[in-house]
Amino acid sequence: MTLTEQDAERFSDNIIKLRRERRLARAALARRADIGADTLRLIEKGIRAPRLDTLLRLADALEVDPGALLKGLRPKGLRP
Repeated sequence: MTLTEQDAERFSDNIIKLRRERRLARAALARRADIGADTLRLIEKGIRAPRLDTLLRLADALEVDPGALLKGLRPKGLRP
């Protein structure tokens, strides 16, 4: 998935917000999602966009619909 800088920031904000609401440390979420802690750190910093399987694992680990992680992102064709 390729994200604009703004969408990468929104995506990372969504993950961080949900992780904190569940009182999970980054390492704990990474373990639950079965991804590397460094991978999650890069995603949360907006440096790396997750693959679809990673996005689904994160949603499952956070016990949310995958759409919750994409909240506020816009398809490229709909940019103002």
